[in-house]
Amino acid sequence: MFSLLRSGTLAFAALSTLAAPALAQETSKPDSAGQEKTRQQTTSQVANPLPDVPKPLIVEPQDAATLRNSPRNILKDQEAIWTSPIRLRNSNVAGPIVLALATTVAITTDHQVMTSSRLQDASLNNQANTASNGLVGAFVALPVALYGMGHLRHHTQAEETGILGGEAMLDSLAVNEVLKLVAQRERPTVDGAKGKFFQSGVGTGSSFPSNHSILAWSSAAVIASEYPGPLTGIAVYGMATGVSITRVLARQHFPSDVLVGSAVGWMIGRYVWRHHQRSRDLNYF
Repeated sequence: MFSLLRSGTLAFAALSTLAAPALAQETSKPDSAGQEKTRQQTTSQVANPLPDVPKPLIVEPQDAATLRNSPRNILKDQEAIWTSPIRLRNSNVAGPIVLALATTVAITTDHQVMTSSRLQDASLNNQANTASNGLVGAFVALPVALYGMGHLRHHTQAEETGILGGEAMLDSLAVNEVLKLVAQRERPTVDGAKGKFFQSGVGTGSSFPSNHSILAWSSAAVIASEYPGPLTGIAVYGMATGVSITRVLARQHFPSDVLVGSAVGWMIGRYVWRHHQRSRDLNYF
């Protein structure tokens, strides 16, 4: 029970760290009526990709998505992510609480799921592992391909998508490695899939959270936000879901590992897009 409480506390800390910058609504007072009117007109040109998330911010040139700005933007993102708990308010604390509760429930069922006879199939495990590696490879390759295509064809939106996708994945990976070092959770293949946390012998191989899931969902969030059509969302989020599921089927991660990795990856991807996008027209290929 004590171990469960500690793991639940860790889950809330991790999720609250990421949720504030992703869910917070930012407002600013206009300097004048004319300036506010211009701001509203500019913002109204951008389609809101999801009904339950805020529209993109008016991004300053020094924060926009360019290769030159990327290193500084990543550092600023990390500062915002790790200091976000102090900005939690009543309006945005519900998300972290719900996710923390869901993670705690998932942790209580992790052992039962991973010891199920259906997952004790070496052939299934190997196939699922191959599929998850292939899918996450696609999520890494997609931003690179979009950037290259956009650069060659002078499509600013595709170029921006590639840059922001890369930034989101680097931000996610940095956060995930810190969480892994703190969690020190055993893999499902160790000690009868008990999934113990805070085991000093785990080293850098901690199971919690899932690197594959956080990379896939951060990349998917950027792509779906830049191209908010329903088919794009179904495709990229469907692939990301496939990554999370196959990591469990491969017995590489517990359900709670992929749950947190997916949620954190999505929030980081949304945060990066909202704070650094600069496209004002949806110039599809």
